[in-house]
Amino acid sequence: MHLVMFDIDGTLVKSYDFDSECYKLAVFDVLGVEVNSDWGQYQHVTDAGILREIIESRSLQNEYESIFTEVKKHFILRVRKYISNHEVLEITGASKFLSVLASRRDVKISLATGGWSETARMKLEAAGINHSNIPIASSCDHYSRIEIMRVAETRSGEHRFKSKTYFGDGSWDRKASKSLNYNFVAVGSRITNSKSIHDYCDSQEALRCIGL
Repeated sequence: MHLVMFDIDGTLVKSYDFDSECYKLAVFDVLGVEVNSDWGQYQHVTDAGILREIIESRSLQNEYESIFTEVKKHFILRVRKYISNHEVLEITGASKFLSVLASRRDVKISLATGGWSETARMKLEAAGINHSNIPIASSCDHYSRIEIMRVAETRSGEHRFKSKTYFGDGSWDRKASKSLNYNFVAVGSRITNSKSIHDYCDSQEALRCIGL
């Protein structure tokens, strides 16, 4: 059995830009803080991880729960508003490729996103990606991407895999994959990698990157 895991923003859904903007605005709504969108500077590039670091850098740990709740609430509202006023597209061929994988008896699919579960599901649904039967782990489960990936793997229901592959679009995805000894496939053009695809139009190319 082979595990194939996907990030969401920029990997399955064309949501990286608006998601980042909504996040920055949500933090500003609550804390009045301008967030540096050079995400690579943060130790944990996840919704929970970035917010955790912002809170700690301002010695607001005693207010963590209330800040976390308020930022998340504002973020959900901003993403919902964006989606209601804009078309949200999948990365070309993503739905079809997921269907190809789902039809195979030797593959387990899961999703591991640095975003919060509520907004992740909203974006998938807006892009027309059916994820009802796919296990998902998110920033609601942990602030560390490595731990999120571990949760997603556990939720796949299998414990032994011939191979584990992660599709992502950020340097932090590649770093986490290396730490967990996952085969990493870069999607899009934001980063360079030995294995990469522009999109999922050529499902055979994507399968070759997995080793199938």
